[in-house]
Amino acid sequence: MIRNPDKYAWLTEAADGSTFTYVHGLTPEQVVTRLGGRPEDFTPETLDALGNADGRGPGAFLGVTTIGDWAFVVEPYWHTIAEEMIMPLSAGTRLVSHHSLGVKGLDHFFWVDDRQLRFCFIAQEGYAEEVPDELVETMDQIDSLYPPLADPSDGPMFLLTEHLTGITLTPQLLNESTYLWGTVPEPRSWMFPSPW
Repeated sequence: MIRNPDKYAWLTEAADGSTFTYVHGLTPEQVVTRLGGRPEDFTPETLDALGNADGRGPGAFLGVTTIGDWAFVVEPYWHTIAEEMIMPLSAGTRLVSHHSLGVKGLDHFFWVDDRQLRFCFIAQEGYAEEVPDELVETMDQIDSLYPPLADPSDGPMFLLTEHLTGITLTPQLLNESTYLWGTVPEPRSWMFPSPW
């Protein structure tokens, strides 16, 4: 059952300009390693305590924590939606990632299973035309809750994420969880996974 979209209003603001990635069955250390980082160089800290820090040197600055059976990655920018980062990170597991930049309407959403793109929304392209059976009911519910052409960051991307991961992100989970914070190498290419 899809939740009341008003419950995600806080998340629309909190996620603006950031990328949230969920990876099933990996530890934070495994995520950091797959992204080319060194876990021993990462520092534990909450998002609230981190404040406005935007990195400690060159590379993609991010934090990783555990929520249930999932590793949850918060990145203040958009590096972790690059195909070069998403595909290796999804090897042997499920990955759900989304980025929003509300001021420009540049939303991205990716669902990848073991390096295979299953479904996506790409800014200025729209949703993938083929909707997997697993998402048909959820997409129908989203269509009934939101006006046509609604930005995914107005709620749909969070509802899709909740359906695919079983995780209901709350302000407490986002802000008070302890993350491993540090940098990983930036992607060399900014290409996104695409069905087109």
